[in-house]
Amino acid sequence: MKRDVADSATPAWLQAVLAGQRAAIARLLSQLERGERAPRTLSAELAPHLGRAHVLGITGAPGAGKSTLVHALLGELLARGQRIAVVAVDPSSPITGGAVLGDRVRMGEHGAHPDVFIRSVASRGHLGGLADTTAAMIDVLDAAGFDSVIVETVGAGQSEVEIMRVADTRIVACPPGLGDNVQALKAGILEIADVLVVTKADLPGSEPAARDLKDMLHLRAAGPAGGWRVPVVKASATSGAGIAELVDCVRAHAAAAGRGRRLQGQQEGAARPRHEAPADRVRRLAAIDPLAQWLGIRCIEAGAGTATVELTLGPAHLNFNGTCHGGVTFALADTAFGLASNSHGRVAAGIDAHITYQLAAVAGETLVARASEVSRSKKLAVYRVDVTKPDGSPVSSFTGTVYVTQLPTP
Repeated sequence: MKRDVADSATPAWLQAVLAGQRAAIARLLSQLERGERAPRTLSAELAPHLGRAHVLGITGAPGAGKSTLVHALLGELLARGQRIAVVAVDPSSPITGGAVLGDRVRMGEHGAHPDVFIRSVASRGHLGGLADTTAAMIDVLDAAGFDSVIVETVGAGQSEVEIMRVADTRIVACPPGLGDNVQALKAGILEIADVLVVTKADLPGSEPAARDLKDMLHLRAAGPAGGWRVPVVKASATSGAGIAELVDCVRAHAAAAGRGRRLQGQQEGAARPRHEAPADRVRRLAAIDPLAQWLGIRCIEAGAGTATVELTLGPAHLNFNGTCHGGVTFALADTAFGLASNSHGRVAAGIDAHITYQLAAVAGETLVARASEVSRSKKLAVYRVDVTKPDGSPVSSFTGTVYVTQLPTP
């Protein structure tokens, strides 16, 4: 697993990683997990050595057979001469806080192979299906010279789609017996798929599951990858049926979409001012919010943890009673909420919101929404938004909670 090693000025730890030394790779990943290395700083140090590995994301509901599928993929990729690393994100142990090593056990047959490196990572309560250090770990394994890096998420539901930010090709595993659940899931996790695979295809119900997924795809807009049409593959990890076809689909998608999807986001972030002030960040985000622009919402004040926006009501903002539509009031309050919560430089994803209405408004009136931070921890923050008329008359009250990710604001 040899890579070209940099000159003598390169730190010894980096030379060891670039040379593919397993102990050095494992040590660096452990430092990331323990918080001894800052993920963004490490990724910046590794940046000149990134972009070779194809990152394959495997996600799906709990019990979909993701770990067994990864085990089968390892065998097929090894047979094709690849060097593969696996980052298996496991649920955290309620006792130790570490990873529950179920994934590592299922892949044990390949774990000792010199061309395979498997790392189990505890999610530690991080939402989205990944751990907060996953992207940096992928960078380490990319720099170490692996041809493919497979990332297996924890059992994911409709909204846990963070894998789309780091994977070049995303496989969504769907077991037989989905039935009406396809309808429930299609608005979330199924829509990020580059390849859909019906796992446990040797069990009854695999054919109807594949048919339901194909029907769902007819309703889905075409993806961005050069007109890529999402295939539906039936596979059995135990018998090996369909695994070669699945790898062929993955390779075809890699050829169509390319590699380094996660690096594009990092480069865009690096191009922004390194020390962007919160007020400047809020105004920039307001300016690129399509819905806010379409509704005519304007940002008039901004700061750390605060944002004030306003909207002058027109005929298009009214309901059938001739007063401001409740959805417009919500959108105004939600815009202030989103801007204030993202003022700190990290993506804050709304997870809960409540609104009450006190007073109607009509065309020609201006509504002002002021968002302020009530509380903030490392992971969660709560905001209050007061929607008023310019004279201070209360129109609506809004409260919202966000989950703070480790991702930089766009």
